[in-house]
Amino acid sequence: MFSRLALIAVFAGILSVPAWAQTAVQISADSFTIEEGTKEAVFTGNVVIKHPTVNVWAEKVVATYGEGGTSDIKSFEATGKVKLETDEQTATGDRAVFSPGDQLLRLTGNVQVSNAAGNVNAQELVVNLATNISTFSASQGGRVTGVFTTQ
Repeated sequence: MFSRLALIAVFAGILSVPAWAQTAVQISADSFTIEEGTKEAVFTGNVVIKHPTVNVWAEKVVATYGEGGTSDIKSFEATGKVKLETDEQTATGDRAVFSPGDQLLRLTGNVQVSNAAGNVNAQELVVNLATNISTFSASQGGRVTGVFTTQ
């Protein structure tokens, strides 16, 4: 149900070099800065990323790139009321980080994932793209909660 989240499409699909080359991705923000010294592309203020399969909203998005320039993404971080939405589901949290090198995606802080089958609330969601395992965790003393609709 929640194993292949909308987040996977965002970070794996949008940030892979072939996906950028083959798919039109629209990004709008109040400000956009490329910081050559730190190798960061920084979008701030009402950031909206529109991809054919997913939309992303955040206050700030930072893409850190390697020697290959902006097509060589090392990490991607969205912060500030992050929302990821596909036709099938919506995921929200305070921070989303994806690192292509280790294929781990982390959504943290007041995580809520919902689709037609139900919803899950947690403090953290880790999606391992290599193993296709999604793990929801609570903060210390907290609980992961969910409501599911039976068919």
